[in-house]
Order: sequence, then C-alpha cells, then structure tokens
Amino acid sequence: MSSRVRKLIGTVALLVFLVLYVWAAGAIGSGRIVEAHGLAQVAYFLVAGLLWVIPAGLLIRWMQGPD
Repeated sequence: MSSRVRKLIGTVALLVFLVLYVWAAGAIGSGRIVEAHGLAQVAYFLVAGLLWVIPAGLLIRWMQGPD
C-alpha cells in the first residue's frame, strides 16, 4: 500500500474515531459523572481526556510506516 493511500485512510479513520470518542466521552461525562463525587469527576475527565492518545498514536505510527 502506498504512503499516500495509507495516510488518507488513516486520516479518515482518525477523524471518525475522534468524533465518536468525543461523543461517547461527552455523553458519559454529562450523564452519570455529574452525580459522582468531585474526585471521581476529576479522575474521569483526566482519563477520558488522555485515553484517546494511545489509539491515535498507534494509527499515526501505522500511517508513517514504510511503503
């Protein structure tokens, strides 16, 4: 697979993933977390705010692979 095609697929996949991830994290954050203790809210938003980095990094590493 050529580098250009891999980057195009990776970009589209990353955008779709981020939209779905933000929607899911926001739905959880505005629903159940509102009723939780303050430290639980901080922990949730800290984890949810950083968790997307792992799959995005793996996808970007795949996009930068050799031809």
